[in-house]
Amino acid sequence: MEQKQLEDSVDVGKMWEIAGKNKRQLSMIVAGGVLMSLLLAFILPKSYESTTLVEVRNTAGTNSALSSMLNSAAALGLGGSLSTKSLPNNYIELMKSRNVLEPIIDQLEWDSEKDKPEAADFAKKRLKFKNTESTDLIMVTAKGKTPEEAQMISQSVVDNFLTLQTGMNQQTQSLLVKFLDERITEAKNEAEDARTKFAQYQQEHKIYSPDEQAKAAVAKLNAFDDALGTLQVQEKADQAKLASVNTILENVAGSSRTYNINDNELVQGLRKQIVETQVDLVTLHEKYTDEHPAVIEAQKKLATLNNKLKQEVNTLVASKYSTLNPAQAALLQEQAGAEAGIAVAQASETAVKARKEEKEKELNNFPQEVLEYLNLQRDVTIKEEVYTNLVKQLEQNKLQKAMESMDIQIVDPANLPREDKPAFPKLPIMLAVGGLLGIVGAFSRLLWLYKKAVN
Repeated sequence: MEQKQLEDSVDVGKMWEIAGKNKRQLSMIVAGGVLMSLLLAFILPKSYESTTLVEVRNTAGTNSALSSMLNSAAALGLGGSLSTKSLPNNYIELMKSRNVLEPIIDQLEWDSEKDKPEAADFAKKRLKFKNTESTDLIMVTAKGKTPEEAQMISQSVVDNFLTLQTGMNQQTQSLLVKFLDERITEAKNEAEDARTKFAQYQQEHKIYSPDEQAKAAVAKLNAFDDALGTLQVQEKADQAKLASVNTILENVAGSSRTYNINDNELVQGLRKQIVETQVDLVTLHEKYTDEHPAVIEAQKKLATLNNKLKQEVNTLVASKYSTLNPAQAALLQEQAGAEAGIAVAQASETAVKARKEEKEKELNNFPQEVLEYLNLQRDVTIKEEVYTNLVKQLEQNKLQKAMESMDIQIVDPANLPREDKPAFPKLPIMLAVGGLLGIVGAFSRLLWLYKKAVN
């Protein structure tokens, strides 16, 4: 109400008259604001911005689960926070970590040791990260006192991250190779022991080739043998992964077992469905080839259930570890996933063996010596298959260990800003702000003169 009364009481004509009489004074106020902003533009310390554009690429190939573990392990060693929602966001958090930024901070000149910032403060004041939505592109923009300093910071963030990622990937691969090598040694010993028992039995009982009828009957059990071999490989591979993750987590409080994630009812229900589907698939393989529609459908169902189990384990870990470092939660997802995989493999193996025993009853008409011969022969086949497949997996991981990290590819290297175009202060913006402040100041002066005149 008071404002409206003031507006109604203002004599615009009188105000224009006063403005005309004091035009020089008011113009000087506006000009003063512009000149002040111009002076500040030259006095204020300049800062420049340099941008590096990178593309995130997932090069894990057949070992995507391992890639996830490696990224999590890298973050854990850095002390940065890692979001598990998207790969670009994960890498942005890694680029803010101490191992990436501290070498850059040490390279810059500071007035005193006290002025040297922590990595988190440096990232907040000197760096901007932008991930364009729905893309794998990351823009790393760095501020510097000189064009050269800005370019150095932007490029060094990416270079330091690449170096770090490569080293951590190779280090974690070494852990997995180590534990996988232990599983291979066990499998090799088991295969050699099975071969020795089979050879001794052949010599003792003088049986070197059972009759064709026995071979045909036992051939029906090949599907069970193949399934058992695959499940044992899966179990040993998951044991190696679990051992490597546990090693990384030795100094981290918390474990998936603490929250009984693998005792969750939904997880147990999915495991039960996987086991049942696995047994059904083996039974189908006994009758049909891989190209049969029923076999294809069962394989699709098994893959879907495995994906659901993985997603459910990840969801449970994310919900239960929401207060922890997300990097630790990502590792714990790997731990819980490996434990779930081992449990599924063991339960499936038990179920397949039980179904196999039912089928073996059909062989009761054969002499006991022939049955023992065939059982030992199949045991050798399974053990050798496990050993061979583990060796193949070891070689793949050794190859991955030898490769440089190519998770990020530089699209545009850091640019060198122009000396006459600092990011701050920008002359056009400063002049506009100064002019606006001058106009406000001039109008305030005009109101003061108007009130003085009417009073």
